[in-house]
Amino acid sequence: MLSDYLPVLLQMIIALGFAVVVLSLSVLLGKSGRTNATKDSAYECGMLPIGDGAPRFSVKFYLIAMLFVIFDIEVVFMYPWAVQFRDMAQVSVTPLLSIAGFAGILALAYVYALKKGALNWK
Repeated sequence: MLSDYLPVLLQMIIALGFAVVVLSLSVLLGKSGRTNATKDSAYECGMLPIGDGAPRFSVKFYLIAMLFVIFDIEVVFMYPWAVQFRDMAQVSVTPLLSIAGFAGILALAYVYALKKGALNWK
């Protein structure tokens, strides 16, 4: 059984050896560049690297994004229920009541977000 892995081991040894030889040759034969303050500074598309790297965003962007993800995930939970609804409805009315409760809680959360002004862009 160990002989089955011999080609894989041989390929790994050859790849590692090739990488070591190529890197060693590049260090030995290649030119080394000179460093200075200009070359070592961060390149920002032609702009001088002054100030903060990232602009500050309003909390509203993050709030809208979180609400979208929450409501999107809630709707994704309805898909498996919808696929199995016909089979479940033949057994009892419980699946319909459970999804009605789920949708009701989701609607209450949406109304709460509207009342709090979470979806206003002002």
